[in-house]
Amino acid sequence: MRALFLIPGGSSQQLQAFAAVDAVASQLKAHVQVVCPTATAALWQLHPAVEKVIPFAFDDATMADWANLLGSVREPDFQLCLNRASGRQVDLMLSMSHIPTRIAASGFSATEKIQSSANLWPNQAWEADLKPVGVHLDAEAFRLPLAKAQLDAAAAALPPGEGPALLLAPWGATNDWPQAQWQHLPERIVSKLPTLRVVNAAPVDSAPTVAGAVKRAAQVASADVVVASDPETIEWALLLGLPLVALGRPADSLPPRQGVQSLGTAVELATVSMESVLTALGFG
Repeated sequence: MRALFLIPGGSSQQLQAFAAVDAVASQLKAHVQVVCPTATAALWQLHPAVEKVIPFAFDDATMADWANLLGSVREPDFQLCLNRASGRQVDLMLSMSHIPTRIAASGFSATEKIQSSANLWPNQAWEADLKPVGVHLDAEAFRLPLAKAQLDAAAAALPPGEGPALLLAPWGATNDWPQAQWQHLPERIVSKLPTLRVVNAAPVDSAPTVAGAVKRAAQVASADVVVASDPETIEWALLLGLPLVALGRPADSLPPRQGVQSLGTAVELATVSMESVLTALGFG
């Protein structure tokens, strides 16, 4: 079987679909291709189940672009399409694609229409898309594998010492947790845990290369605990199974897993107290 995923959106939306792609590939023995925005294509090179990535500018595509995409998705003879894009152009393209099973929340091209649950965290919400073809999704069980060489390189880049490594990943937006708080947090923890090693996350690239995506994922994987308000880093931490304090991320958008904690919402982020972060880390 060949399966096609159409996934618009930024890096967070792409990473949230990793478990669903793995489920389709493993349970249906499917060869998977992913259509995603050009700026996020490098992320999918890290997914072992993805056969091909097709970069596509969903927001700025011309009729010629849609025609070219139609040519790309007709040739491999797909049997299944899971579509998260919307609009007349994508419906016209899929209607002419000859893909027999087309699953989406809306649109006249869908052969199966689904209703997503607002009560599920985004990774698990993909279960609604997979249910029509009998695929079960346990998004929390999925872990992204990384090569040993990549992990060894990230571990070698950590500060020297034997203490736990704390990765800090600020979002950098105007309403982020205040910079002064980010700076003082390590000092507060070191006063209680002198062996702590503090790592500042590499800046997020708006259009990452494959090498950059690998390096960032491995850096997150090398940490013992992550404190982040950066949305992409939060997704990496979830995919890699790291203990996480997610600042500005509502609890219902995170898995109900021990070690994953939510503090505040994006609107309340600037008012999250230092004490609440320390308590979430076990230093309250």
